[in-house]
Amino acid sequence: MDAMIIPQTRLLYFDDMWATQSSATVLSVQEDGTRQAVILDATIFHPQGGGQPADTGVIVSTEGDVDGEVRFLVEDVRSKDGVVFHYGKFEGIQDQSKSNFRGGKQVNLHVNEERRNLNSRLHSAGHLLDICMRTVGLGHLEPSKGYHFPDGPFVEYKGTIPQHQLESKKYELNKEADALISVGGKVSASILPYEVATEWCGGALPNYISRDSTPRIVKFGEFEGCPCGGTHVSDISVVGSLKVTQIRTKKGVTKVSYSINP
Repeated sequence: MDAMIIPQTRLLYFDDMWATQSSATVLSVQEDGTRQAVILDATIFHPQGGGQPADTGVIVSTEGDVDGEVRFLVEDVRSKDGVVFHYGKFEGIQDQSKSNFRGGKQVNLHVNEERRNLNSRLHSAGHLLDICMRTVGLGHLEPSKGYHFPDGPFVEYKGTIPQHQLESKKYELNKEADALISVGGKVSASILPYEVATEWCGGALPNYISRDSTPRIVKFGEFEGCPCGGTHVSDISVVGSLKVTQIRTKKGVTKVSYSINP
């Protein structure tokens, strides 16, 4: 099947951010250099993007030409032009395994729950940091880049903080984060008409969001929402902890590094 005519993948985690199992239909299996990629009509796997790492896990077929269970180990997930590619390898004999993954075959998807939960907590912590920045008087700094990976998560903001305020703001941010996590608050994600999304986000959306689109907005408690395509915790309290470890300013950019407990 030509990748150019494959329909966009339906993102099942948009319907349920906390589900880690689902079913789908195989559209094709492709070779991409030295890697194999399974393409499905729908997926619960989150592809790397938006500062969030890819999910890993397994895709299982129990029907087809091979007796017993056939497993495809998902090692990486990427999205291109709306089509999600699940990269990995088959367990066992390749040619026999592929026969169970022909187009039209039904498969079951299982996301690595431990990795998903960690990724969601790290991503939510980054959004919680944005809220804390506003509540401690740093709302004039605009978030520009988020890196929510375990090996040193951070958020970058356009604008700077005076050097003599860095330590005091770090203290205030940590105090505010502790308070918000202690109180908790529901986290939700909704796909909304542009006008409604604008209201949820305090009256303005980033310029890259088209006015004829229906953006997905993530909302933490009663705070302003934010456009986001990632997965998150169900409640602010589930983040567990958020510690600002360093604040650095350079060339008009403020980088706030943070950590969460394991």
